[in-house]
Amino acid sequence: MKKIAATLLLSTALVGAASAQGITEFRIGLLGGENVQDRLASNECFRGYVEDALGVPTRLFTPADYNGVIQGLIGGTLDLAWLGASAYAAVWLNDPDAAEPVLVKTNLDGSYMYYSIGFARADSGITSLDDMEGRRFAFADPNSASGFLIPSVEIPQDGYSMTEGEYFGRILFSGGHEQSIIGVVNGEFDAAVTWADGQGEWEDGYNSGALRRATDSGLVDMNDIVEIWRSRPIVEGPIVLRSALPQDVKDTVIELMANLHETDAACAYGVAAGETAGFTPIGHDAYETIVEVRRSQMN
Repeated sequence: MKKIAATLLLSTALVGAASAQGITEFRIGLLGGENVQDRLASNECFRGYVEDALGVPTRLFTPADYNGVIQGLIGGTLDLAWLGASAYAAVWLNDPDAAEPVLVKTNLDGSYMYYSIGFARADSGITSLDDMEGRRFAFADPNSASGFLIPSVEIPQDGYSMTEGEYFGRILFSGGHEQSIIGVVNGEFDAAVTWADGQGEWEDGYNSGALRRATDSGLVDMNDIVEIWRSRPIVEGPIVLRSALPQDVKDTVIELMANLHETDAACAYGVAAGETAGFTPIGHDAYETIVEVRRSQMN
């Protein structure tokens, strides 16, 4: 906890400056796709660190879907969020000055890529998209990179139409990654996509991602589902801060999150949805390709 303690001491000197510049609270947005209580529990430790460091009330906000966080950043009512790459592109395309990427979750090997993973029940007989003709395919959220944007581009490139009824019998939105996982397990969907780093063991839900979080929560036994499709690598979504925040506030929060893995590994595990190497700096240039894909889908 030495680095956290040092940061808190440093931040005491910053509190007056933050308040003088109009920072009376700090608001963290949490993307949808997991039940509210789990989202709050996973991020409460970090919320507490930020509140102690800044000396102002710090609140967690849990909109029902990705768009709630996107609009909160665009409208200036949220100060920090961990966005998916597509959600970041949506914010940037609406207002490039609304939020800035500052950090990214890194995998145990130091990379910051992940995958959209297609999966089905192990007892369904579905082993690839070749077995999905006429069946129900679920996607997480229209603003999710792994949960919709990337599959909507790559699955047709693999030869399967994404027009409902032409190949897949139904194309549905579950509302989030957790809902997709539960829906497949319960037989509501024949298959779905979700996100994972693709590293580690399938039985564990890989090292990090929605499957790991669902496994940890007891929502799924990975032996009951099988992987049926995988995207090409996707750049991990960024931690973003509201651009208009005072620089000293940004610096304090960035330092807290950058050191979180070292100073409180359990907290970092919850925030990052599994085993990671922590958070490292990143900028807008890493997302230019995703921005262009998102822009092309708008036309």
